[in-house]
Amino acid sequence: MSSSVKGMRDLLGDELRWFQRIEEAVHRVFGAHGYREIRTPILEYTEVFKRSVGDSSDIVNKEMYEFLDKGNRSVTMRPENTAGVVRAMVDHKLLVNNDPQLFYYMGPMFRYERMQAGRYRQFWQIGAESFGVASPESEAESLVMLFDFLQGLGLKSLSLSLNSVGTPESRPAFNAAFRAFFDARANHFCEDCHRRIETNPMRILDCKNPGCQAALEGHPTIVEFLDEASKAHHTRLKELLTALDIPFTENPRLVRGLDYYTRTAFEVLSSDLGAQSALLGGGRYDGLVKMLGGPDTAAFGWAIGLDRLAMVLKQLQGDAPFDPPALLIPLGEKASAEAIRLAREWWGKGLSIQLETRGCPLKKALQSANRTGVKLALILGEGELEKGTVAVKHLDTGEQEEWSLEETALNLGGKGTRS
Repeated sequence: MSSSVKGMRDLLGDELRWFQRIEEAVHRVFGAHGYREIRTPILEYTEVFKRSVGDSSDIVNKEMYEFLDKGNRSVTMRPENTAGVVRAMVDHKLLVNNDPQLFYYMGPMFRYERMQAGRYRQFWQIGAESFGVASPESEAESLVMLFDFLQGLGLKSLSLSLNSVGTPESRPAFNAAFRAFFDARANHFCEDCHRRIETNPMRILDCKNPGCQAALEGHPTIVEFLDEASKAHHTRLKELLTALDIPFTENPRLVRGLDYYTRTAFEVLSSDLGAQSALLGGGRYDGLVKMLGGPDTAAFGWAIGLDRLAMVLKQLQGDAPFDPPALLIPLGEKASAEAIRLAREWWGKGLSIQLETRGCPLKKALQSANRTGVKLALILGEGELEKGTVAVKHLDTGEQEEWSLEETALNLGGKGTRS
């Protein structure tokens, strides 16, 4: 018997209901802020990610599902979606006037990495991207939207971990100081860090090796080398966050895992489950659009793993709310024809009805209903046909009663409550 590919799984039941609840909140909250949905292809040319994510990143070096298609072209199953969204903005010439463009997305991503709790090789992400606005105010607005979204789902203990990674122009001075620091204690750093010092020294700050983190004690910080404009930007964002009551702490080692960030980099931390952990991250990437062939465009965005968010919400709140439809059970051929007509009428009124179509005995139909969580069974037999009623069985209590067809439509409209 075949099974799913390692690291990829089916979504169903309570986990899928959490996904759907989160997705509904995304459409509602992000839409209210003027963001529009975008859906990009799962497959992109590999160059899209190598040019944007960066050759020094673990994603490009270790984790991409990259292969040659039948035309001998290198394609990649998207490991993240910011690069794909930017590619779409350039393809459709949406940025030629540098007008603000606000988009959000939801969909599967793919990374060949070690699996952990809430992390899979096929995983789902939600993201929001803002193009054409360079101000700290645009970042603050996006973060307000993000916090409102998360708090609306029931997360309360949230805070920001914040840093500025400067600009490509200010980075050489930091790199020189950091290289001197690194060389003085090089034997304390791992093999990956020795590779990163040659390609992107800043990425060493992001190394998860405990020994490397210990060796970083006293390292030069990026904010010491910021240009005046980046300093002013960072200061203004912190002022806005304070005014908006969004808690934050500065983290000089926060650089994120992608090479395209400039100025603001952040993570959202949650202690809702006890120990504080990162839920998501993002930041500013003003050079990415030009890197992918578009005009010089300011941009800011973030992404959150839907799998992990659903897992956290389930741990906090239990099963996602589930209101199963009523089950209409006809008894006999004449009742079956009428049941289909009735169900169609009720579906047209927006009512939730599941129709039993197997023609099985009542006892078997009720047993199936109990196993699948149905709470209300509507039974239509010859007697009910003659009277214009349905027999109603409340499966959670065992109580039985009779409703007229008019009462049934009214009561189902009230989510199954009796009049």
